[in-house]
Amino acid sequence: MSKSTDQTMQQIVSLCRRRAFIFQSSEIYGGLNGCWDYGPMGVELKRNIKALWWRDLVTRRTDIEGVDCSILMNAKVWEASGHVQSFTDPMVDCLQCRGRFRADHIVNNQCPTCGTKDKFTEVRHFNLMFKTFVGAMEDNSSQVFLRPETCQGIFANFDNVVNTCRVKIPFGMAQIGKAFRNEINPRNFTFRSREFEQMEMEFFCRPDKEEANKWFEYWKTERYNWYLKYGIRKERLHLRTHDQNELAHYAAGCADIEYDFPFGRAELEGIANRTDYDLKRHAEFSKKDLSYFDQAANARYYPYVIEPSAGADRATLAFLVDAYVEEAERTVLRFHPEVAPVKVAVFPLVNKEGMPEMAEKIFLDLKKYWNCYFDDKGAVGRRYRRQDEIGTPYCITVDGESVKSNSVTVRERDSMAQVRISVGELVNHLSKTLTSGV
Repeated sequence: MSKSTDQTMQQIVSLCRRRAFIFQSSEIYGGLNGCWDYGPMGVELKRNIKALWWRDLVTRRTDIEGVDCSILMNAKVWEASGHVQSFTDPMVDCLQCRGRFRADHIVNNQCPTCGTKDKFTEVRHFNLMFKTFVGAMEDNSSQVFLRPETCQGIFANFDNVVNTCRVKIPFGMAQIGKAFRNEINPRNFTFRSREFEQMEMEFFCRPDKEEANKWFEYWKTERYNWYLKYGIRKERLHLRTHDQNELAHYAAGCADIEYDFPFGRAELEGIANRTDYDLKRHAEFSKKDLSYFDQAANARYYPYVIEPSAGADRATLAFLVDAYVEEAERTVLRFHPEVAPVKVAVFPLVNKEGMPEMAEKIFLDLKKYWNCYFDDKGAVGRRYRRQDEIGTPYCITVDGESVKSNSVTVRERDSMAQVRISVGELVNHLSKTLTSGV
């Protein structure tokens, strides 16, 4: 990482703390590495991203159903998926500083922390799943795992959804939820954490190579364009197809949507053709028939699965990084209006002559439609700058003229242009770019 990009990342991390986006988890006790808390601005930003994903993949489509599966599942789920046997990272310890690292992250056999060369323990494999126990006994019979991914809950519920929701191939099942991985070396702010959220969808189609490849190409394009739709800059977004030697043993194809973070290009989302591996494995281990009967074809088969799997935390970080702009007189987050945590801020110019009362009424009226912010402290210029730093698209100022003419000044974030709008036209004016309820 160069000095300039390292500085940019530090500035973004600083802004996230200063403006209540992201805090270190349990900070008052020294924190916990790889765990993060979202503050009032951060939780709204992340919630908007998840809501847009859900709206576009579930609510507005007729071929995808939503589920919300348990974090704790029968341990046999993870035996069937292969996680118990093979969900490992190669780990080494530096004999000089006692730092612990993934072996495949060591460059030139040099310790990333102390710089010592050729002084590491032998490589050993470390399972990334967190273990815990259910019930009163703490033994092998009561051992369970915090899920390391959300998709296995979807596969385990495939038969339930098919039998209750009258779905027909091709169709999808979507889920947003927490996942946990005991990462050896969490790094790059929230990019690689031990606790994170996934936005995953399993799309089931006929077990035909041409059919599966058609949907694989469809979802690669669909998901890549989704990030562009909500403001990610095209020059920073990349779609990379995996080489054959990169593929998991169950995958017929895989592609990553990658983003140019200040710390380097890294994966935002993966789209994989998982074939029929998962359903067959769960059928084998559970002794349940998880095949699908296709009435139109009069045939029973195990569907192929196309999986777009995105990280909600990584997406949130990407939208933050992409929106961050430093100008001569201000720092601004140029969020797409639907992504912005706060949509509208309302200011009384001064706290007298009926302005506070009028501003508060406008604020409460607009909160029926959008997340709004009321600020009556300090000079208006400083209030604008505070809103610029959290990415608020519009600021409304109530001044002396407002009380007389029932009109207000609306200031747009990016251009900083101001227009005079009648209070009665505010909702219509703002609705041109802001969607109600998101």
